[in-house]
Amino acid sequence: MMLDELAALLGYVDREDASKSDYLRAVEEDNCLAKRSGKTRRLTYRHLAELYSLDTAHILFRALRHFWKRDEAGRPLLALLCAYARDSIFRSTAPFILKCPEGTVINRESLEEFIDSQEPGRFSKATLKSTAQNINSSWTKSGHLNGRVKKVRAHPTPTAGSVSYALLLGYLTGARGQELFRTEYIKLLDCPRDKAIELAEEASRKGWITFKRVGDVIEVLFPSLINQQEQEWLREQG
Repeated sequence: MMLDELAALLGYVDREDASKSDYLRAVEEDNCLAKRSGKTRRLTYRHLAELYSLDTAHILFRALRHFWKRDEAGRPLLALLCAYARDSIFRSTAPFILKCPEGTVINRESLEEFIDSQEPGRFSKATLKSTAQNINSSWTKSGHLNGRVKKVRAHPTPTAGSVSYALLLGYLTGARGQELFRTEYIKLLDCPRDKAIELAEEASRKGWITFKRVGDVIEVLFPSLINQQEQEWLREQG
């Protein structure tokens, strides 16, 4: 998930309208991430761009920046949601993590076996080990796991911003109304439906999203996040 690098980059380039070239310049020329060589800087930038796009033309990153600035406590889960949406290997491990009850010990070897079972033989032993280590680290950063060496299943703390971002991701996939609170993105937060609704109401009061509820009828809109071109595309898809 590269949470520390993402936080340092977004803190250095502290403008929501920054271009992708601004992020590239910050990493490669200004060395805002304090990497030792030009090669490492380029590699770090490439990995961050793969996970988060770093391009405000893409709604996933534009919305990430929007909530990142407004919800500091939610930043680990915001990063998790974006990485989950964009990285297929990381996404494939979610069922393995989420099915484990709180207190379950999750070691690297068991995660390696799970990853290998999804696409047998795709990764070498060394790559499998490093991939499992990185993924375990990401789930730890997000709050789904606790511990340094011994990883134990825990529950993260969802926030108004992370729930709003999860609702937006669900909206982009076509979910509407009540279904927005049943998507894989809300499930990723370990957030019960009633709590998610409560946090959505909080986000609406803050003006981050629009949340309306009359009885069992729910409407969630994102007027400050989805531009007209994107809205037209969503209508066509619908």
